[in-house]
Order: sequence, then C-alpha cells, then structure tokens
Amino acid sequence: QVQLVESGGGLVQAGGSLRLSCAASGRTLSSYCMAWFRQAPGKEREFVAAISRNGASTIYAETVKGRFTISRDNAKNTVYLQMISLKPEDTAVYYCAARITSLSSIYYARSFDYNDWGQGTQITVSS
Repeated sequence: QVQLVESGGGLVQAGGSLRLSCAASGRTLSSYCMAWFRQAPGKEREFVAAISRNGASTIYAETVKGRFTISRDNAKNTVYLQMISLKPEDTAVYYCAARITSLSSIYYARSFDYNDWGQGTQITVSS
C-alpha cells in the first residue's frame, strides 16, 4: 500500500493559479497510475485528471481541460496538478489517488478504479 499526502491547497482569487503536489511513500510511484479527484460540498467526488505510469498518457475532465495539467516526477515520487484560470466552481477538496498497474501507458478515470487515496487538500476560489 502506498501512502499519499497532498499539499498546495489554499485560498485563491478567480483567475489565479495553484499547484498541488501529491507525495508518495511506502512504495515507488512508478508502479502506479495516478489521478486527481475533487469533491465539492454536497456533491459527489468527481474525476479531474489522470496520468499513466510512464507519464505518456493523460486524460482530463472536460470542466478542467485546457486549465489544469497533471504531471509526475517518478524520481521524486510525486505527482502534480498545475491549475490556472481558476474559477469559483473549482472550489473543492482535491484528492490524490493511486492504482498499481503493470501497464505503463494506461490510465483510469473512475474513482472505484483506485485503491489508495490521500487525505485531501482544500482549494477555495473566491469570486
């Protein structure tokens, strides 16, 4: 099992930028497909972005495409989510998730595909 710790959340004005980090320990991250999900108050957890083990393949929710970028540094055992042009509707708790896989170029976009989760980090975008 891999332990995941998110950081980088906070309060930002609309139009601003943030970068989230997800640091892994316990296992090498290169064995895992990684993703970001988010959950706003009163709403279900939703997919944001995912990246394959080798970083070659990524996928984004339509709501964040063009504004968010997921990346990874396997040497640092860390995954990132760069967010620009933030909107109030991006306000949520953001979670990092991991799924071990033998396939280097595959990604998953459903929460039940992931076995390991971080504790989440709050992002609040003010208008």
